[in-house]
Amino acid sequence: MKIKIFEFNPLGVNTYVLYDETGECIVVDASCFFSDENELLLNFILDNNLTVKYLVNTHLHFDHIFGVNFMASQFGLKLQAHRDDIFLLEKMSEQLQLFGFNTNVDYTPEVGRYLSEDDVISFGEQQLKVLHVPGHSPGSIVFYNEREQFAVVGDVLFNGSIGRTDLLGGNFEQLIEGIRTKLFTLPDKTEIYPGHGQKTTIGREKRDNPFVGTLNFKL
Repeated sequence: MKIKIFEFNPLGVNTYVLYDETGECIVVDASCFFSDENELLLNFILDNNLTVKYLVNTHLHFDHIFGVNFMASQFGLKLQAHRDDIFLLEKMSEQLQLFGFNTNVDYTPEVGRYLSEDDVISFGEQQLKVLHVPGHSPGSIVFYNEREQFAVVGDVLFNGSIGRTDLLGGNFEQLIEGIRTKLFTLPDKTEIYPGHGQKTTIGREKRDNPFVGTLNFKL
């Protein structure tokens, strides 16, 4: 399995292309905003002769979906995400306005499949299990590869921090509970690929994270 990371748009969102030797891939959180970012993501896929099987999102906050419509149009796909975040699409203008973005552009993607707890996304020789971990948003999900022990977690958990819970639908207690019961039960060496910033590991966050680390953590 190979993981290509792009940091896109003014909010520094990580977009991930996961692929293997079969040439099949998925794109997680297509967040490209500027035209050169669109081209960078597209050219990486074309230059590596990759076949995009799915467009998936960890959640549907505006900064994580900027590039979904562009990618969907390029590859004839529809987005896959959790049903509980659909209300965020209905409040897209409100989200954009809150952060000073142009509300005249419609970034709202069409969702073709709703992902739920324990769903499995298969591409190439890979399988990703869906974990529903609400709190940052009601529909936040994590994509976990047990065989290679990594997880793409969106804004659920960061290197040394957690996702903010003061946005629409956020819930601090729910987020903490989900991290402790669904992520901190994964093997310590599991690599964590977040929606912003640098990757980390479950073991490091269990030990050092000031929100859910050792001093606050009781399993």
